[in-house]
Amino acid sequence: MDDLPEFQARELAALVEDLSALEPQQWRSATLCADWDVEEVVAHLGAAATLSRWAWFRSMIGARFDGDVHNRRRLEEFRGSTPEETFERFRRVGPIATPVKPSPAGLGEVIVHAEDIRLPLGIKHAPDAEGLLAVARFFATKNFAVNSKTVAAGLALRATDAGFAEGTGPEVAGPLLSLVMVMAGRPTFLAHLSGDGAAELRTRLGA
Repeated sequence: MDDLPEFQARELAALVEDLSALEPQQWRSATLCADWDVEEVVAHLGAAATLSRWAWFRSMIGARFDGDVHNRRRLEEFRGSTPEETFERFRRVGPIATPVKPSPAGLGEVIVHAEDIRLPLGIKHAPDAEGLLAVARFFATKNFAVNSKTVAAGLALRATDAGFAEGTGPEVAGPLLSLVMVMAGRPTFLAHLSGDGAAELRTRLGA
């Protein structure tokens, strides 16, 4: 747990480096995150990284605990008048401080949303192995920003490239990053998974 801010800082720096190479039109590219384009995902991450725990609670109360309303309000608050301005603001953010006790939730936000951006743009990146493992274990056992525990319930998840095995039931095997992304509700990564439980995951994600 003590290394989580360091893991986040490295993942944020890697994302900044990738974003700095984007062409202007790529900021309007679709991502894996609902209807958000690249700039909106970056603004969402920036807002999450600059919101204190108490500000998060106040925002959620103001949104009547509707996460979509909360996210849209804070995203618009953070974004600049142009993608370039949004990016300059994002370059200065630090690790996301989760509104509860220290956990891998903030690191999970960065890893998942960075991949939301990278995959459609064809950008390759391997997240820090230890940090990704912490996120996988957190996602398999907790529902927080995503219903990852619910997605994984009753299945035996096994990474083929890392020391990760969690849960009981029909097996789902594949790369650790793909397991993390599927637990976060990204059906695109189902193609990388196999096993008797893969069909059930596909049903749960409506794919």
